Amino acid sequence: MELHELTIHELNDLLKKKEVSAVEVTNSYLKRINEVEPKVDALICETADFAIKKAEEADKMIRDGNINDLTGIPVVIKDNMCTENIRTTCASKMLEDFIPPYNATVVENLNSLGAVMVGKANLDEFAMGSSTENSAFKTTKNPWDLERVPGGSSGGSAASVAADECAFSLGSDTGGSIRQPASLCGVVGMKPTYGLVSRYGLVAFASSLDQIGPITKDVTDCAIVLNAITGHDPKDSTSVDNVRKSDYKEFLKDEIKGMKIGYAKEFFRQGLDEGVKKSIENALKTFEELGAEIREISLKYMDYALAAYYIVASAEASSNLARYDGIRYGHAAEKYEDLIDMYMVSRSEGFGKEVKRRIMLGTYALSSGYYDAYYNKALKVRTLIKQDYEKAFQDVDVIVGPTSPTVAFKIGERVEDPLAMYLADVYTVPVNIAGLPGLSLPCGLSEGLPVGLQIVGKHFDEGTILNAAYAFEKACNFTAKPSFKGGAK
Repeated sequence: MELHELTIHELNDLLKKKEVSAVEVTNSYLKRINEVEPKVDALICETADFAIKKAEEADKMIRDGNINDLTGIPVVIKDNMCTENIRTTCASKMLEDFIPPYNATVVENLNSLGAVMVGKANLDEFAMGSSTENSAFKTTKNPWDLERVPGGSSGGSAASVAADECAFSLGSDTGGSIRQPASLCGVVGMKPTYGLVSRYGLVAFASSLDQIGPITKDVTDCAIVLNAITGHDPKDSTSVDNVRKSDYKEFLKDEIKGMKIGYAKEFFRQGLDEGVKKSIENALKTFEELGAEIREISLKYMDYALAAYYIVASAEASSNLARYDGIRYGHAAEKYEDLIDMYMVSRSEGFGKEVKRRIMLGTYALSSGYYDAYYNKALKVRTLIKQDYEKAFQDVDVIVGPTSPTVAFKIGERVEDPLAMYLADVYTVPVNIAGLPGLSLPCGLSEGLPVGLQIVGKHFDEGTILNAAYAFEKACNFTAKPSFKGGAK
């Protein structure tokens, strides 16, 4: 196997034994990026010179005996996380020339461990979308079929891992934006519990829902990256400081006998592809064969989750994006008549269609006369959904189901139908609303394309999710790889 095909833990073994250097590993990934990036368009920018410099520093760390799990390991960062002196655009013309003077906390964490950033990943503009077609700069393609979307909004992050352009990536998840693209690209993606990972330096979309998480090639790597990015951060007021720091690798056991696994009857509804349904049913059988106890549960308010999410998320987005006015920072119009016109023209030119749609929806929901009818009601529904999960977790340890109702859809298929696009997140949105952790991992193929299994756990119980995912991964033995043409090879 080539170096760029290996997992984090396989590369780490080679680096520890000094069979390869960090520079050699990095060069392997940079060569891979040159080969496949013109087909996939996963990256907004490549950081080759920066990567070589970081790899040289990692080699010095290794020579000094300071190697850890991520020293010398190439990573791609979603381009809505601040990187010091490196452009951070959020895939928007509004921030096309923005160069942050500081690093996001997660980026600082990775740098301190000697990880090597090889690029910034493409995304739906300001993380608003489910296909990475809303980027102002390019449309990312799915490595499994270049005519299909990689999912979104972390489509570039997921596609870069699936295409072996990096060993792992970081994404952000507001309504499924890590798990859904991970599902469509056949990789592992995890949204941690809200508050477990610092959001400092993440450009805000919806502050009560946003969460940073890892996208990796397998479950072991997911645990490794989670170790690196979790922990209290005083710079983030929502960062939780009373949770004991775990070593998530300790939960990587293939023994799940007696674990109570729930599946909601609401998952198997109209709109779920037959091929996806079959893969999920087979996954439930696999868990049963592993000794887990399968129980049917009900999440009766799930039908209202999507509507509540798009009101709450859009309301928070309209507030967070108000700061981009063309004066303090962001794109500034060159031609305008007066101050008000400058605001209007700057924002009209800087924001794309989907971002404008959500700003308008959110502003309407927060406006006088409609606040109680929409926003306040959505918050009440949010509470009911959280209570749904609390009740379910009295009887089960984790809840499993599909990550996405379909496999990857064709590029352009849903662009003009936002409601159809929003339905791509029907299984992931409730998890964000409740602030729970959730993980997607591949569980089979349908139409030659990967199907994702979602495992959801209790607050701050990432360990149990990883235990279930690791056991399933070993039993399932999903080895299919993208063909860069159509389906698996």
